[in-house]
Amino acid sequence: MRYEDVSGRGGVIRETGRLVIREWADTAADVDRTFDIYRRDEVTRWLGMPVPLTTREQARAAVLRRIEGYAAQPGYGLWAVQVRDTGLVAGSVALKPLPEPDDGVPGAGEVEIAWHLHPDSWGHGYATEAARVLLEYAFAQLALPEVHAIAKPDNAPSLAVMRRLGMTRLGRTSRWYAMPAEHYVAHP
Repeated sequence: MRYEDVSGRGGVIRETGRLVIREWADTAADVDRTFDIYRRDEVTRWLGMPVPLTTREQARAAVLRRIEGYAAQPGYGLWAVQVRDTGLVAGSVALKPLPEPDDGVPGAGEVEIAWHLHPDSWGHGYATEAARVLLEYAFAQLALPEVHAIAKPDNAPSLAVMRRLGMTRLGRTSRWYAMPAEHYVAHP
């Protein structure tokens, strides 16, 4: 897959022929789309969110936290996945340190890749395409030795993305987010 390395240029992390992976911005369009994505149970039930968003103000606060996170942890974040031809934000793709494990065994600085797409963008290959270029970014720009992905065992679409990315299944775990999950890893 061809992509352009545009990290550091106007909040754009990567571009492909179809997608632009960019920072979320404090604009009406990005706040509205965040609200539309994260207000839906069919999206949030996979994320461990206690409840979906219920107000536009919550969505704006989420966008502002993302923007603060870009400065606090350069190279990491939750980025918008924008369809080049239409300008529509299909969803988000993330690269972030996993939280301290729930099992009492100290973490080793594991980094997670994740994706959250609006239902109107499911089935177009956007999650796989965005995650693939984000893995390339993780290995080339950040020199990470590995990247992890986890998903609830019944989240068949996300598990299929992990397999399409060529990630290796490590088995079931409850190490993070206080939930049973399938655990995959990718290496450069």
